[in-house]
Amino acid sequence: MQPRIEASPYLWPHDSTFDQKTTALVIIDMQKDFCSADGYLAHQGYSIEPVRKIIPRIQKLLRAFREKGFTVYHTREGHRPDLSTLSSREYSRSRNNPTGKGIGDQGPLGRLLIRGEPGHDIIPELKPLENENIIDKPGRSAFQHTEFRLMLNIKGIRNLILCGATTDVCVSSTLRDANDNNFDCLLVEDATAASAEELHHAAVEMVKTEGGIFGAVSSTEKILAALEGEREDD
Repeated sequence: MQPRIEASPYLWPHDSTFDQKTTALVIIDMQKDFCSADGYLAHQGYSIEPVRKIIPRIQKLLRAFREKGFTVYHTREGHRPDLSTLSSREYSRSRNNPTGKGIGDQGPLGRLLIRGEPGHDIIPELKPLENENIIDKPGRSAFQHTEFRLMLNIKGIRNLILCGATTDVCVSSTLRDANDNNFDCLLVEDATAASAEELHHAAVEMVKTEGGIFGAVSSTEKILAALEGEREDD
């Protein structure tokens, strides 16, 4: 039997199917627009320090999952340059901040949250390998208006380990959609971050309620320990 990861409120995954064929690491939106002082999140008036702090832990996870031969997915939030994927509500909402700047406006890293601009790129510390898929999404969930579910189904992936930014928005939205699509999800509490600590903690607690209604929660250390016990197929 393959090992399970120590997690709350249940040992994960629930059916002991933790191996390279069934499980993938999903790194959500670790882009310059969310991790740089010149990016979108900073223009919204929020500190990027919580997101910056989780980079070393995600690096450890990424390195370990690559070494063990697990599938890795990266996601990026961003819109078409002509803003044809941006609703009028979202256009207005994104400007409701002290700077008055929102999606599509010019910033030091190019137009904010626009595909092809420097700010849309994943940070160098977590640069995807050529064989690692990037899911470009126009909204919060990696399952909405993308091919993500199809890609997971084709590979036979059943379990998702999620980390990245932000816990209460894109991570939570992706996790909830994954749960509704029958994936067993594990949130890495110390490798996710929100713009405010109270939002991070609230999002984490929502996962664990009702016996793990959206999945389970664990830490980088516990996941790495389980990986050490994971065995390659003979």
